[in-house]
Amino acid sequence: MEFREKAIEKPLECPIPHKERKGMMVWIKRLGIWGFLFFLIKGIAWLVVLFVIPYLISKGIISK
Repeated sequence: MEFREKAIEKPLECPIPHKERKGMMVWIKRLGIWGFLFFLIKGIAWLVVLFVIPYLISKGIISK
């Protein structure tokens, strides 16, 4: 006896219709201004640590 029912195949759909997706602004609103600023400042700090400080050390402006 076969008790399993056949799965109904249904196309995958996005929960937000195409016309309502506005791109980056939707993500910024979801994240919130404080979260956006946090990750922006964190990203800039990493860039400074990884690129600017070694460059200044190599030029002799900053000494260890």
